[in-house]
Amino acid sequence: MPYEDPWYDAMASGWGEVDGTGARAPAVPPARGEHGTQAVRARDVYIEVQRSAAFQEVRTRYRRFVVPGVVVFLAWYVGYLITATTAPGLMARSVAGAVNVGMLAGLGQFLTTFLLTWAYARHARLRRDRAALELRWDTQELTRGVRGDVS
Repeated sequence: MPYEDPWYDAMASGWGEVDGTGARAPAVPPARGEHGTQAVRARDVYIEVQRSAAFQEVRTRYRRFVVPGVVVFLAWYVGYLITATTAPGLMARSVAGAVNVGMLAGLGQFLTTFLLTWAYARHARLRRDRAALELRWDTQELTRGVRGDVS
């Protein structure tokens, strides 16, 4: 059975087609402007911002909170798993009625997840958001000058 699709042999839009006047349509511009001088200058702006002291300070503040937080939480989680598998007697020890140590430790996992999330959001709001917003505005202003936009 032959394949009869009227669009099968049609060229993609803008590739070698003629426009309404009979002249060839302009070439499709590069996807990200890699070959233009504008992209090079915009890239230079972002590299300049990335190397700035303000950007490095935001990254340092981020790492100072996230790295210890991840290490502590993963140690707590792995400790819980190891204790649950190697010391089932300890985890089965009753605390109050039907509530045992394993249940409390499991609920503690949820509690520490919520506490860590709250602490991260608070840390970001108090120590990083304003500086990151200022960097974003600076970057937009610098790239606007590169592109020559009038706003």
